[in-house]
Amino acid sequence: MGASGLVAVTVLVYIQDNIGWGWGLGIPTSAMALSIIAFGFGYPLYRKLDPAGSPFTRLLQVCVAAYRKRKVAIVSDAKLLYENGELDAAISIDGKLIHTENLNFLDKAAIVTKEDNIKAPNPWKLNTVHRVEELKSLIRMGPIWAAGIPLITASAQQGTFSLQQAKTMDRHLTKSFQIPAASISVFTQISMLSTIVFYDRVFVPVIRRFTGLERGISFLTRMAIGFFISLLATFVAGFMEVKRKQVALEYGLIDNPHTIIPISVFWLMPQYCLHGIAEAFMSIGHLEFFYDQAPESMRSTATALFWLSISAGNYMSTLMVSLVHKFSAGHGGSNWLPNTNLNRGKLEYFYWLITLLQFVNLIYYLSCAKFYTLKPIQVHEAEDDQLKEDVIELTSHLV
Repeated sequence: MGASGLVAVTVLVYIQDNIGWGWGLGIPTSAMALSIIAFGFGYPLYRKLDPAGSPFTRLLQVCVAAYRKRKVAIVSDAKLLYENGELDAAISIDGKLIHTENLNFLDKAAIVTKEDNIKAPNPWKLNTVHRVEELKSLIRMGPIWAAGIPLITASAQQGTFSLQQAKTMDRHLTKSFQIPAASISVFTQISMLSTIVFYDRVFVPVIRRFTGLERGISFLTRMAIGFFISLLATFVAGFMEVKRKQVALEYGLIDNPHTIIPISVFWLMPQYCLHGIAEAFMSIGHLEFFYDQAPESMRSTATALFWLSISAGNYMSTLMVSLVHKFSAGHGGSNWLPNTNLNRGKLEYFYWLITLLQFVNLIYYLSCAKFYTLKPIQVHEAEDDQLKEDVIELTSHLV
């Protein structure tokens, strides 16, 4: 995905600016058509699993069963809760989720009463511990998911206000070649890809010696580093805007928004590179966290939460711009983010507002991470054609 993004912001942007939008849109359309054809030809080779029912139905069944038994007392011994390995076989191939002590009100869905038929249970009245823990896992992931939204909000500025900044700056790489404004985000792509390589080839092998973890550091730690670097990116971006406007003032260009300011666009490189490094830590850590911590039968659904956070972050960016327009408006229609003359605005204040938001979000995330319960799983191993249960091991041993 990073490599394709690199091509998009360099080759395609150059074609769109210098050849035409017909070619600029036709090439990615053709590439997409070829990918669909390749996907179709590969279909016979894909691994296919037998359908095991909708996971959303199971989640709803747990909620309904827990509500129906809301007046039933919670059992003190988790061993009394309903277990049925045969019933859960199709949704617990890698291992069975074991009972956790949080969200205990959901445990009522696994309490056996006189009305329940344990041999052929009605899932709207009785569920296994594994199914209850599926719902618990998703609920526990919620706060961590929400913490990823402000980072996307910060990253979204690269394609909006940072792009407007680039349009007012000197983009000449040589006397005859000028970098398209939209290609400035190539710094983000390059720094992200470089960080990923460095992380996997250098950082993980070194840090593994100290932590003893196969992945070097946990998903939660990796995301925390990404949050902090993203905070630095918007903090630095504010000072870069101050510098840009100082040069505009020195050359008397404050009221000439369409005139190129004699300051190199490479002044924007630090904020773009920091965003790329932040994505290498946080976004990839976020995605891997969802895949690892989601119930086995809901990994594709949980992975979709990552993309949902991206959409939510972009919507949040739009909301923030609207609110800033409203509450920073002064006499004569001026505000922090003017539509016509960025030189007369206070874009640096907006960047620092996002920095403050990310600081609050970092504190929130660290609090959530501290109390987060990693998914406990009892792993099954096949031996002598019989399924045996291995020792209980926590996911924390894997991350």
